[in-house]
Amino acid sequence: MTIRVLLADDQTLLRATFRILIDSSDDMAVVGEAADGGQAVELVRDHRPDVVVMDIRMPGSDGLAATEAICADPDLASTRVLILTTFQTDEHVARALRAGASGFLGKDVSADGLLAGIRTVAAGDALLSGAATRSLIGRFLAAPEPGAGLGSPDAVAALTAREREVTLLVADGKSDAEIAAELFISPLTARTHVQRAKMKLGARDRAQLVVIAYQTGLARAQR
Repeated sequence: MTIRVLLADDQTLLRATFRILIDSSDDMAVVGEAADGGQAVELVRDHRPDVVVMDIRMPGSDGLAATEAICADPDLASTRVLILTTFQTDEHVARALRAGASGFLGKDVSADGLLAGIRTVAAGDALLSGAATRSLIGRFLAAPEPGAGLGSPDAVAALTAREREVTLLVADGKSDAEIAAELFISPLTARTHVQRAKMKLGARDRAQLVVIAYQTGLARAQR
């Protein structure tokens, strides 16, 4: 199946470079380009892409506002947002993740890294690994934001002991295979527990499960 990608960046040359790269891949294609956040939202509603590669800093309506609008729209639930940023510890990235973005990459990412990132979020997994992400979680996601509305004490209480265990491992950046190895279960069983935890906590995807784990206090940032 072809992964349908929409590019949102105010730099025309960068969009053209990404388009050439993505269109040269057999399993994905660019379906649209936006120069600002408002245009990105309109094009997402028109084309229903699988993944939006979203810059944060754009003139007018920026990528943060666009991410919030896309992720808050139930009709666009199948569209994932992958944030591109120059500063990987930018507070705006944390806000985008709270809003429902599936992960982020630095603009210095390699060609293979970008394609792999698109495939990762298209598959419903979070692109939340590495020291920069752990720093981001420690600085921003662990502090609840008033009115964020993510998770609830009742929902957390409804998790089984195994679901709590698995959620903590997801929050630590573990993949299904790594969770399976640590808990001596199959990757399929690990993925099933992750899916059930997401459903109970109302998480849009794996990235938002990480956010909820920290903001409800189920997981705690390393200081």
